[in-house]
Amino acid sequence: MVKKLIEVENLKKYYPVTRGLLSSHVADVRAVDGVSFYIAEGETLGLVGESGCGKSSLGRTVLRLEKPTDGKIIYQGNDITAWDKRQLKTLRKEAQMIFQDPQSSLDPRMTIGDSIGEALLVLGVADEKERDERTRDLLRRVGLEAGHAIRYPHELSGGQKQRVGIARALAVNPRLIIADEPVSALDVSIQAQILNLLLDLQHDLGLTYLFIAHDLSVIWQVSDRVAVMYLGQIVELAERSELFAFPLHPYTQALLSALNLTGGQPRREKLITGEVPSPMAPPPGCRFHTRCSQKMTICAEQAPEFQEIRTAHWASCHLYRQKNTLT
Repeated sequence: MVKKLIEVENLKKYYPVTRGLLSSHVADVRAVDGVSFYIAEGETLGLVGESGCGKSSLGRTVLRLEKPTDGKIIYQGNDITAWDKRQLKTLRKEAQMIFQDPQSSLDPRMTIGDSIGEALLVLGVADEKERDERTRDLLRRVGLEAGHAIRYPHELSGGQKQRVGIARALAVNPRLIIADEPVSALDVSIQAQILNLLLDLQHDLGLTYLFIAHDLSVIWQVSDRVAVMYLGQIVELAERSELFAFPLHPYTQALLSALNLTGGQPRREKLITGEVPSPMAPPPGCRFHTRCSQKMTICAEQAPEFQEIRTAHWASCHLYRQKNTLT
């Protein structure tokens, strides 16, 4: 039986749009619009989609850095959706985030040691000697030297700064880490090193990851299961090998068409035409129908059900209106 560490149910995150001197509410940006999934203990759920689809908003909302508009976030059996600041301090010791840009996530006025030590202070490690020892241990664990503690962010390379970000996230001994595009700002030569580090840390520490990326080759390397997101909603979810071998949703098929990660002949590339619709006014019916080469009349009229098409393989598409049409 799967032991779920965190479960999200019909999660929504809307950002209000206001206009005029009175800041009248005129619309909402539906960044996350009815998303449901779970992450089992010790696994990595990869979350992939185009820029602007709501991936980062979802990650921040799951971690309660953003307040949800609706839905539930259940962490270890507790609904944390309405937790106050005092209760969220407990969550901060259990769940941490690694950000996309290591430069902007570090205070340029603080040494590396102080940046990591700040997290230890929040944890309650008040003894300076103990904090220094723990900081040095964390730096070594992420592949840096203890001497990096006295340096400032501008003295480090991009890869080194991201290692610092990982060390800071590990300082509070978390169980869940949300990695928001952690290698997209790095040189290709450094990306593999950071990915291998994250995989090693997961193995050694039993970490659980929500790994957000737009690069499918990165998702292939790190994920156990993969969720595909489009315009605020998850349109497909399956085990990694299953999804890459048998993509069901036309959007997933288009994303994967140019890749050849599993050997054999690459798929015929399927181009996605048109622009991504505005999240303030998503299309009726299936949100992808305005760009889909396989659309039908019903696609513009009715939103498809998110259903299990193959074993443990879920998708929302009218091509599979009858459940269990595939085996």
